[in-house]
Amino acid sequence: MFVRVYSGAVVGIDAVAVAVEVNITGGGLGLFLVGLPDSAVKESEQRIRSAFEHAGRRMSGRKIVVNLAPADLRKEGAGFDLPIAVGILAAQEQLRPQLLAESMLAGELSLDGTLKPVRGVLPMADRARREGLRRIIVPVENAAEAAVVEGVEAIGVRSLEEVIAYLNGEVQIAPTAVPHAAAADAQGLYAEDFADVKGQTQAKRALEIAAAGGHNVLMIGPPGSGKTMLARRLPTILPPLTPAEALETTKIHSVAGKLGCVQGLLTQRPFRAPHHLVSRVALIGGGQSPQPGEVSLAHNGILFLDELPEFGRSVLEVLRQPLEEKRITVSRARYSVEYPANFTLVAAMNPCPCGYYNHPDKECTCAPGAVHRYLGRISGPLLDRIDLQIEVTPVSVGELSSARPAESSAAIRERVLRARAVQEARFRSVAGVHTNAMMPVGMLHEYCALDTAARTMLERAMERLSLSARAYDRILKVARTIADLAGEAQIGAAHVAEAINYRSLDRESWGR
Repeated sequence: MFVRVYSGAVVGIDAVAVAVEVNITGGGLGLFLVGLPDSAVKESEQRIRSAFEHAGRRMSGRKIVVNLAPADLRKEGAGFDLPIAVGILAAQEQLRPQLLAESMLAGELSLDGTLKPVRGVLPMADRARREGLRRIIVPVENAAEAAVVEGVEAIGVRSLEEVIAYLNGEVQIAPTAVPHAAAADAQGLYAEDFADVKGQTQAKRALEIAAAGGHNVLMIGPPGSGKTMLARRLPTILPPLTPAEALETTKIHSVAGKLGCVQGLLTQRPFRAPHHLVSRVALIGGGQSPQPGEVSLAHNGILFLDELPEFGRSVLEVLRQPLEEKRITVSRARYSVEYPANFTLVAAMNPCPCGYYNHPDKECTCAPGAVHRYLGRISGPLLDRIDLQIEVTPVSVGELSSARPAESSAAIRERVLRARAVQEARFRSVAGVHTNAMMPVGMLHEYCALDTAARTMLERAMERLSLSARAYDRILKVARTIADLAGEAQIGAAHVAEAINYRSLDRESWGR
């Protein structure tokens, strides 16, 4: 008997529909898996046989051919265990075929027949909706993320026996529902708040500009000056995720297997802080079985690199493309996948190896030229792509002990939201551009026009600091954001002056 069951294979952050075709014939013995399966898929035979025994079922002794179509797409992972097992049972006429025609299945089988969660269920559910299927049957741990997709019923099951009973109409399983109202309420709940940060007025102002315009930031300061504390509070002043951003971000984390067992749609912007020993593959993605890297897991959020000079030079250089293009293409001999990577880079570093260059109280013990060599670990092209470069100085004892409350994240976020609303109106007709930092060069003349005083100031800064053309463009974008925060349509000299002031590492005196 011939039976077709539907499943899905993840490609990038999307899924492709896979038809699991099962045919039982009289000639020959054994199970034959075709359709470019990897080792994990080939090993499913032993898991399925053991699961059948625990469910009181037997696999047919006749020849069973299982084809995973399209046959030219490599099938990876143990998520095909459940659809193959169900297809075999249906071909043996032990299941009713009515529900199978409108269902997608995915799940890994244990030897005792229980189901384990798999990666990429959210894009599979989205594919099921696009294919016109009514439901997706997945392990109960994956049901919440599948339920995020509207128009598809997410049926969470715990074992093969439960799947058999459900498909035969012996039990009823209610579709999993995601409480969207509770998810929306959780968007503004953060453990951190800028109210905890004493002093650091200039650094907080720079982070406000970064949040308003989507600009990259580098903080330079001695140990204990609050760089990490400031960076971890940046998500608290960012706008909430839009529904489209939340769905795309959740897809990436679903493919990477980073979602919790009961978590549906992500409600907060991601904050990723990889260790400085991270490899290039872990940072940008790829591997034998392609996985999104840290730059993609930080999509629509923050990528925080602490101790920036300690990262490998080759690791840092791979950031140059995603910082410009907002996506990363991983090409290997066997595959080529594209992952989104629209993140804000926030980096922190000490000013020198000992950490006390330019410290107001402690003396730097580094040898002559050591500061310049330390900074030289970061290439000029990468520094060019960082819009805001600020010095974070230690906070005085008087400021630390002050009882006066600092400005809260909620108050700062209100200003950021107003500036983002201006940018949303400005770029409404431009596809792929949402913030000032994303403006292409061709739009600078239209939206970043300078008056005579501002232009003269910027020209002098370019000559004195020997800035590159890319730095020139980024100063214009930062000045545009500063003007948006001030509610002004025209960029003035004061806005340009503040933007230039955030290019600390471009000064000739730094590290000399």
